[in-house]
Amino acid sequence: MKGSGLEIKSNLLPSSFFAGKKLFSLLGIVFLIVFFLIPIGKLLYLSVQVKTGLSLANYMEILQQARTWKSLKDTFLIVSGSTLLSVFLGVATAWLMAYTDLLHKKLLHLMLLLSFILPSYVLTLSWSSFMGTQGLMAYVLHLFNPVAKPWSMYSYGGIIFIMGIHHFPLVYMLTVDVLKKIPRDLEWASRASGAGKLKTFALITLPMALPGLASGGLLAFLAGLDNFGIPAFLGIPVNISVLSTLIYEEIIGFGPTAFARGASLAVILGVFAVMGTLLQWLSVRKIKAIDTMQVDENPRYNLGHFRKWVSALLWTSLILVTVVPLLSMVVTSMKKAYGLPFKLSNLTFSHYRYILLENPKVWTSIQNSLTLSFTTLAVCLILGTMLAYLRVRRPSWFTKTAEIIIGIPFALPGIVFGLSMIFTWMEPIPGWNPGIYGSIRILFIAYICRFLILQVRASITAFMQIDVSMEEAAHIFGANGWRKWIFVLLPLLLPGMLSGAFLVFLTALTELTVSALLWSSGSQTIGVTIFNFEQAGDTVYSTALSSLIVVLIVAGMGALHILQKVPVPMKSQ
Repeated sequence: MKGSGLEIKSNLLPSSFFAGKKLFSLLGIVFLIVFFLIPIGKLLYLSVQVKTGLSLANYMEILQQARTWKSLKDTFLIVSGSTLLSVFLGVATAWLMAYTDLLHKKLLHLMLLLSFILPSYVLTLSWSSFMGTQGLMAYVLHLFNPVAKPWSMYSYGGIIFIMGIHHFPLVYMLTVDVLKKIPRDLEWASRASGAGKLKTFALITLPMALPGLASGGLLAFLAGLDNFGIPAFLGIPVNISVLSTLIYEEIIGFGPTAFARGASLAVILGVFAVMGTLLQWLSVRKIKAIDTMQVDENPRYNLGHFRKWVSALLWTSLILVTVVPLLSMVVTSMKKAYGLPFKLSNLTFSHYRYILLENPKVWTSIQNSLTLSFTTLAVCLILGTMLAYLRVRRPSWFTKTAEIIIGIPFALPGIVFGLSMIFTWMEPIPGWNPGIYGSIRILFIAYICRFLILQVRASITAFMQIDVSMEEAAHIFGANGWRKWIFVLLPLLLPGMLSGAFLVFLTALTELTVSALLWSSGSQTIGVTIFNFEQAGDTVYSTALSSLIVVLIVAGMGALHILQKVPVPMKSQ
């Protein structure tokens, strides 16, 4: 029979349908090329561009400089040290949460994530305030020894410590579920064969948890490479530079070859990040191999009469790591002048009045960040959900490739992606400047490109939890097009979509790395304003604005929790 079912179906569809589908695909390809691939291509091209043509002279020049090798050494030392600390803390907390009968595990889980939810520069300011010469730690030490000094955060050890506690939740999150999926029968068999607890952990538990541990460790390593806020706040004042801060200093220093040197350094940093991302992706694939195993939520070790003590110790440690430094930051923001001793007579709210009412630049930065965050959220929510739907319900080589391409800006360090945006939008076409660079529009484009993948991944997870039979039932009862989305899909997708949207909003609101390169007069963001205050020595203002950011984050998390709890009514049609 010459005619097939597919041919009959195609004959029933108007030709405009196929024309519209081709146009949609063409627009998608153009969108991916212009906003995702061209910036990376421009960065690579400018890194090898010299007056005489194309050459590796830029790389040879920067690799002959002692400053470059010092930055490479500092980068390796800081990122490796912080990764080891993150792995140790992440595995320890994951084991306690997965295997023991700790008290109040749900609250502990949220508390463990707090140090990562906070922007890195807020965590940095809280610890530098806490351990400063006039901080709470110095106040406590002086009660015992008047000449004692707290540990300086402006050092290699301080940067490694703060970066480690900021990134250890990444290791914890990727390790805890893997531990819960390890069959306890294997551990029982090991114990029955005469192996002790430590030997069982070394021979059974650790090897089986290695995919999650390795993936979390590599993710912490990549986060360390990408981090700009911590080494910028603590390293630049004492001449400690990593690759991300070196690129920033090269670009803001201008000069005839500043962009070429910056591009070459960015490519080097990008190569390290891509290699780490590939390794992390391979680790995640190994985790998926055991996804079919059932999660065992029951504790495997009873702490007995030590239960309260271990729980109290973990709570105390987490409070000391996050809450106490935050309180110290709030106290610092209320001092009449930085450096004054901690006394009630030295406290004031005038700094909050200044940043909210008397300094128009601060209010402009708050408005800019809120505008950018909400618009980025809206665009990413629409585009990300559309791509996620096609990726799950209409899988093809195009949707898979599109997901990979969209993930590139987030996989690259922020300073590298920011530099690629500068090269692209200064002059997208030779001889034509659309006026995007130097305006808030370049931040808008950069935020969407960098954070779109967050919404895509969240929406994909949400779609995969909805059986396709729900859509088929909607079609049978006549709910097609918008009716299907409004009355069937959206109510089911809302919790997952809101989680992704909140992550996009929060990340955009507190972003610093990309903004530090792309901002201009009138388009400064909250993160840039805090960074500028700190660079100018106005710590009381930077801590005050950071304290307000913490309040916004807590309020946003509370609002998200309430929205996810509110049932969405399913309207009958």
